Amino acid sequence: MKHYTDNFAQDNLPSQDLQPDYLCDLPQFQHPEMLNCVERLLDNHIKNGNGEAVCIRTFKETWTYKDLYEKANQIAHVLVDDLGLVSGNRVLLRSANNPMMVACWFAILKAGGIVVATMPLLRSKELTTIIDCAEISIAISDSDLAEDMNQVESKFLKQKSFYRNGHLEQLMQSKPKTFYNYHSKADSVCLIGFTSGTTGLPKMTAHYHKDILNICEAFPIYSLQPTKEDIFIGSPPLAFTFGLGGLVLFPMYFGASTFLLEKPSPDLLLKAIQEYKITICLTAPTAWRVLTTKLNEFDVSSLRKCVSAGETLPLQVWQDWYDATGLKIIDGIGATEMLHIFISSNEENMIPGTTGLPILGYEAKIVDDNGKELPINEIGKLAVRGITGCKYLNREDKQEAYVQNGWNLTGDIFKKDEKGYFWFIARGDDMIISSGYNIAAIEVESVLLTHEDIFECAVIGIPDKERGMLVCAHIVLKEKDKASVALEKHIQHWFKEVAAPYKYPRIIKFTDNLPKTETGKIQRFKLK
Repeated sequence: MKHYTDNFAQDNLPSQDLQPDYLCDLPQFQHPEMLNCVERLLDNHIKNGNGEAVCIRTFKETWTYKDLYEKANQIAHVLVDDLGLVSGNRVLLRSANNPMMVACWFAILKAGGIVVATMPLLRSKELTTIIDCAEISIAISDSDLAEDMNQVESKFLKQKSFYRNGHLEQLMQSKPKTFYNYHSKADSVCLIGFTSGTTGLPKMTAHYHKDILNICEAFPIYSLQPTKEDIFIGSPPLAFTFGLGGLVLFPMYFGASTFLLEKPSPDLLLKAIQEYKITICLTAPTAWRVLTTKLNEFDVSSLRKCVSAGETLPLQVWQDWYDATGLKIIDGIGATEMLHIFISSNEENMIPGTTGLPILGYEAKIVDDNGKELPINEIGKLAVRGITGCKYLNREDKQEAYVQNGWNLTGDIFKKDEKGYFWFIARGDDMIISSGYNIAAIEVESVLLTHEDIFECAVIGIPDKERGMLVCAHIVLKEKDKASVALEKHIQHWFKEVAAPYKYPRIIKFTDNLPKTETGKIQRFKLK
C-alpha cells in the first residue's frame, strides 16, 4: 500500500547517505511504524477527558480542546471533500497567529497533507516562488491577507479557501465534527519549512511526524518543565518553527494552553501577561530589551519561564531583565533545518552569556573547515546531530554542504569551554576580518549595548581597501535627538577604554530604527 498518493515530498528527500546521523536510542524518541502526530497532540486530550480544558485564548476568544478538535475535523473534511486533497499534497497556510490557523494546521495533518505555513508579510511574488518550488495545489488563507494571495499565479495552485467570514466557514457548517485521521507513517513528511530567502530557488526543509513529537520531549522538558496549568505566549509567527513549537506543539503536548496575538506588540504582550496570568513567554532578544523598559507599567509576576531565540541573547539584555524581574531568560539556538532548539540551558545549569549545553537528544562539537574537532576554547564551526536533522528537498548541493560526516553544520561560529558550555561568536557571514583580526559582530554589539545612551544596535563589516573590512555600527539611541558627531566620537573613545581597541566601530551611523523580520531578528543584510 502506498502511504502517499502524491509522492512529491518522499521522492525529493535526500538519499540516506546524504542525511545526518540520528540519535534516537532513548525510549521517548522511539515510535511505532504508523504514526500521525495529531493523535498525541490533540485527539488524545478528547479521549482522556480533557476536552473541556482551555486550549487557546486570545483577547476575544477562548477555545477548549474540544473546540479545536471539532473545527480541525470539519476543516479536514473540507480539504478532502471540497478542495480535493489527497495524501501527500502540500497545503499553503497563510495567516497571522490565531485559533483558526491552528485548526487548519491540525486539519491538514489529519487529512494526510503536508503543512507549508508562511509569514503574513510575504507578498505575491514570494508566495508564488514557494508554491512553485513545493508544487502546492491548495492554499488556505485568512481573508485579511487575501489581496496578495489572489495575485498569485501558478500552474500548481488549484484551490484557494479563505476564512474569517469567508468560504471556509461556509463549507465547514455541514461537515461532521469527527474525522478518521489519515494513517501516516512515523517517517512521513508532515511539515515543510522554508529557510530565509524566497527569491530564486529557496531551500525546503522537511520534517516527519515523529520529528514533531521528538522535539516535545526535548527542549520543553529540559528547560521549561511544563504542566497543564501553564499558559504560553510569544511573538514569533506560527510559520516560524520557534513559534510553532513554543505556541502550539509544546503547550498541547502537555495539555497546557496558549495565548495567541495576531500583532504581538510589546504593550499587547505585557497586557496579556498581566490580565491572563501568563506563565511562559517566548520572544526574540530585541523584544526582551523593549519589554524591560516597560515593566513599570505592567505586572508580570505570573511569569515563571522566559525563553529567547532567533538570534543570540546579549548579556546586557539578560542582566537588565534579571535585575528587574529576578527571572533568568533561557537562551537557545535552533534552526529551521533542525526544527527547534538544540543547545540551551535551564535555571540549574545556566551561565549568563553562554548559549548553554546540548539538550537531551542532541550532541554538538566545534570543528574546523575539514570537519576535525577543535580543542577547548578554539573558535570554529558548530556541528550538531540528534533526534532531528536537515532534510532539504530537491537540493542535493545544499544538503551536501549542510550535512557532513553525519553532522549538521548550522553556519554558526562558536567555541566550547572547559565545562562543555557553548559560546556564540557569530553567524558564519557575520564575522568581520579587519587588518588580520577576526571580529565577531555580536561581540561589538554586546559592548555597545552597555553604553547608557544606546538602545539598540547592529554591527556589520564594510569593505575597505586598506584594512579589508571596517567595523560599522548602526545605532538607535534612547534619545534620538542626541545624535551628533561629538557623541559618535565619544562612543568610539569609550569603546576603546572598555574593550579591545581593534574591535571599535570605525564607522557609526545613527538611525531611528533597525530593519527586522517578523520574529524580531535584525536583518543585517539590509544594512549591508
